[in-house]
Amino acid sequence: MPQTVDDLRNEIRLAVGRYERQEATAFTKEALAAICDAVDYGIDTNRLPPKSQMRAGILLRIGILDEDNPDKTEGPFRKNELKFIADSLQSE
Repeated sequence: MPQTVDDLRNEIRLAVGRYERQEATAFTKEALAAICDAVDYGIDTNRLPPKSQMRAGILLRIGILDEDNPDKTEGPFRKNELKFIADSLQSE
C-alpha cells in the first residue's frame, strides 16, 4: 500500500526525533527546525525563521532546489518532496 502524505510526514517526524501525530497536520516550525538540523541547514534556533525559509533550506540541502529561495516554497511540502526528505533522512 503506498504511503500517504500523512504517513510520510510522520516518518520524517520520527526520523528527526519528533513525535508522531494522529491527525493530519503540516509541519510546525519546531518540526521544520528539527528537519533543518538533520539535513545540516543552519538556522537560528533562538528565533526561528519563517516556515517558507526553512522549507527552502531543506529542499536546497537535499538537492531539490538549486537556490535558497523561500518564494518557491510558500505552501506545505508536496508528496514527492516528502519522499525525497524521508529518503535523505534514512540514508544519513
